[in-house]
Amino acid sequence: MISTSANHEAFLKKIDNYMFIIMLLMVACFFTWSENINITRAIKVVGRMGVMISSIVIYKKIIRYGAVNTIGYKNVFSPLFYLFYMFLGFASFLWSTDPGFSALQWFMIFQSLVFSYFFIKSLKVLDTFFEGHTIRLYHLLGNSVFVLQLIFVIGMWVNPATFFRLTDGGNESRLGGFIMNPNELGMLAGVGVACLIFDLYRKKNTIWTIIKICVIIYALFFTGSRSSLIGVLIIIFFHVKQTDGKMIKLAVIAGVLLVAPFAVYKMILKGGNSSRVEEVMSMTGRLPFWKGLIFEGLPREPLFGFGFMRIDYNRNFQGMHTYAAAMSHNTFIQVLMNLGFVGMCIVIFQMFFTFQAFFSENKETRLMLIGIAIPIIINSFTEFGIFGESNYGILFYQLLIFSISFKNYPHITRTQLLYLRKKRPEFFLQKNDSEELTN
Repeated sequence: MISTSANHEAFLKKIDNYMFIIMLLMVACFFTWSENINITRAIKVVGRMGVMISSIVIYKKIIRYGAVNTIGYKNVFSPLFYLFYMFLGFASFLWSTDPGFSALQWFMIFQSLVFSYFFIKSLKVLDTFFEGHTIRLYHLLGNSVFVLQLIFVIGMWVNPATFFRLTDGGNESRLGGFIMNPNELGMLAGVGVACLIFDLYRKKNTIWTIIKICVIIYALFFTGSRSSLIGVLIIIFFHVKQTDGKMIKLAVIAGVLLVAPFAVYKMILKGGNSSRVEEVMSMTGRLPFWKGLIFEGLPREPLFGFGFMRIDYNRNFQGMHTYAAAMSHNTFIQVLMNLGFVGMCIVIFQMFFTFQAFFSENKETRLMLIGIAIPIIINSFTEFGIFGESNYGILFYQLLIFSISFKNYPHITRTQLLYLRKKRPEFFLQKNDSEELTN
């Protein structure tokens, strides 16, 4: 029940461009592009709402052009448990220690959830009704990441005061500035590398793809993000293991072995500075902070937590031997604090069903899903993560959830067939031919 995409090249090219633009804008809306709080709010709230609506418009545009909704659901426990998590978060407004903050975070995450639903559903409809189309999630996402990282690479040379952030008492400059947390920017680089590697598999514009990957890794180095570096190395070795070409394996491994020691020395060991190495061992103070949250904070509200994205009765949690902070820097401890053991159980089941479903997909989809998951899961242990405050790591995880949740049902109703006869006569004829062959 599929038709070739050869006769619809102009339409598919237009859809490809539209989907790239809204993906780029959606990710870009998580950045703080201006120090003016009103502009930032307009971008993050109004901008994301506009992009979310655009994802619905694109889906409707595909249907109007010549498709029908024959999409059903599979692996239902993954999205179902995510909805349980969202429902519990919504219910927690009733006991949240700051209902306004909880509601703001919840609705921003809900925005990206709706966006992800229609974005992936559009891709699935294209797969069904436009056989041979070349629009791929990894290409759209990888190119979006490249554009954003390129902005930072250019910015670091043109306006370093804006694009660099001073840390460690002003002794270390990290790419990101006030615009984006360097660790989050590093995670984005990891996602970009994971996606663009698939363009190398397709052998499409290979030289240009390698240049894009190199630009992203260059930006990653200047973020100084240790976890993101580890994520990218894991991604590279993961894909090297999948390839059958011995020369490719040797070339990639040789390249990594040449670059990795320098990167590890500068980014992880911080140039051999003993005081910085001690800081690394305590994960820049995170370990005592997590211990304080679990042993001092959690016993106060163990069952349902302090409310969606809240970790204490006050704005910040202050342990007896820790710094003060408003978020946990670990997405799993964040869930434990804001939704308690009930929320944590829901999240554990949700992740189990999600990752289990990865292995039921075809090879290309499975590798893509695992590749994107690697940097966002690693980031989840030290930053906002996939269940933390609103960030694009959550967006990427939601895209993964819906990527394994849709399937096509071959049955088309009589009304849908009449619609296709009008919009796509060649599809209707092919459908009738296939039915005659079946009979």
